[in-house]
Amino acid sequence: MKKKLCRLLAAACLLAACTACRGGHEGSGVVRFVLDWTPNTNHTGLYVAQEKGYFENEGLKVEIMQPPEDGALVLLGAGNAEFAVDVQEGLGPAIARKTDALPVTAVAAIVCHNTSGLLSLKKSGIERPRDLEGKRFATWETPLVDAVIRRIVEADGGVFENVKMIPNHATDAFSALQTDVDSIWIYYAWDGVAAEKNNIDATFLDLGQLDPTLDFYTPVIVTNTDYAAANPDEVRAFLRAVSRGYQFAMENPDEAADILLRYAPELDETLVRRSQAYLATRYQADAPRWGEIDPVRWGAFYAWMFENGLLQEDIREQGFTNEYLPT
Repeated sequence: MKKKLCRLLAAACLLAACTACRGGHEGSGVVRFVLDWTPNTNHTGLYVAQEKGYFENEGLKVEIMQPPEDGALVLLGAGNAEFAVDVQEGLGPAIARKTDALPVTAVAAIVCHNTSGLLSLKKSGIERPRDLEGKRFATWETPLVDAVIRRIVEADGGVFENVKMIPNHATDAFSALQTDVDSIWIYYAWDGVAAEKNNIDATFLDLGQLDPTLDFYTPVIVTNTDYAAANPDEVRAFLRAVSRGYQFAMENPDEAADILLRYAPELDETLVRRSQAYLATRYQADAPRWGEIDPVRWGAFYAWMFENGLLQEDIREQGFTNEYLPT
């Protein structure tokens, strides 16, 4: 999630520069998939599909790529990848533009509900949103962060202006909490589980539980709309394989962790196993099938973003489709 919105400010310009490269997929026989971050348990289903031969069974050769500095959406929008991982809150500003909107759309939710939220050390005394008053919050200096914090603090009877918004892009949440800030936005499946693993006495404010409007989709699988229109059967084949990968991860979290660790041996094994166990019941959760996006929940978040000036256009229930998911 970090830096997503900042990266998108440069996306439109870079898209124009990269457009000349469009069309690399044609004839190559390779489906290129760009991650949003270094490999982690959000990506396990992809690695399972690769390891188990699910892509090969669908007649696909898939290359899993690390993200560039400017983010996966730029590559995807330029046609230099077929799929990518991104987040609903980052996808919206990329497509709800009066000009230079990126030709991308979400085709599957990797995790059914928003598992991100605010982590604080217990000793900070932050037990609820209004407790952020007078405390230092690590902000990525984006309008979205300000709007979300304002929403939850004011809904709890607090005053947003009393929250100390401290610019901080630390990748190590715990170091930041020990030094510079009192609260930081994290994904529970990774940093929250890490806090448990390391016996860190912490509190977590779950955004999706605090406010249904903030139960947005993060992360999601995104495709290039031009590619999808020209290759609908290939998109469906890709998602069949990926769906099998996540289904396997849900049913066999420990074996799925083994597979992820083979592809990313630098990861902390204990953290991966605990995170995999945490996500096993959350990839699909209460959705009727893995990957399905609820148009009402998706639209409610984009409606709120538009009403708060975070989107140039009112796209509501646009920007996603369930049509390529396996039945």
